[in-house]
Amino acid sequence: MLIIFSGLSGSGKTTIARELALQIGAVYLRIDSIEQALRESSAAIQPLNDAGYRVGYAIAEDNLRLGRSVIADSVNPIRLTREAWREVAKRSQVGALEIEVMCSDPSVHRRRVEGRVADIAGLKVPDWEQVISREYHAWDYDHLVIDTAVLGIDESVSMIRERARRKPPGGWIGPSVILITPLSDPLCLPYPVHRRKWTSYERKTDRTRDLG
Repeated sequence: MLIIFSGLSGSGKTTIARELALQIGAVYLRIDSIEQALRESSAAIQPLNDAGYRVGYAIAEDNLRLGRSVIADSVNPIRLTREAWREVAKRSQVGALEIEVMCSDPSVHRRRVEGRVADIAGLKVPDWEQVISREYHAWDYDHLVIDTAVLGIDESVSMIRERARRKPPGGWIGPSVILITPLSDPLCLPYPVHRRKWTSYERKTDRTRDLG
């Protein structure tokens, strides 16, 4: 299976993706790591454009063809990259579970972004303005949504593992993925990147302190 994580910086996706990889023994691919390695290489690719993603697609496909589960961790901000990840799964003849990690409380999200310290040598983490101004396409099909404003790491990983066990007819590719959120209605980011109304909810910050 290819598990595709998406979401803005500071949403908590890397923390959740790493924990999931540890629990299920999956190959973990982080586009931030690949892109930083490319910046530091003798090739000196500038701008990177889609170079890091293309490397990630190739590594993911190699491992999927060996029968390994792969977790892809990236912002995955536009329709083109999302379609490309699904194509990797199709070519490898495996299922794909698409997950968007978001933080629907802007104050919590901003605090995380402004408190981040790069865990990749040489990587410059984006500031809050760069995060909310980044091009990020609204999803036009249902997918698994994890809102880290109300869910902690353990709950998020448990939800993903439970959903992965409930394979729908036709597999996990594309629109067959079912939307799951803590509320009855889909939660969306209250930022211009989504251009959709923010659903209110009761904050539960005591469960999300350890998300970065």
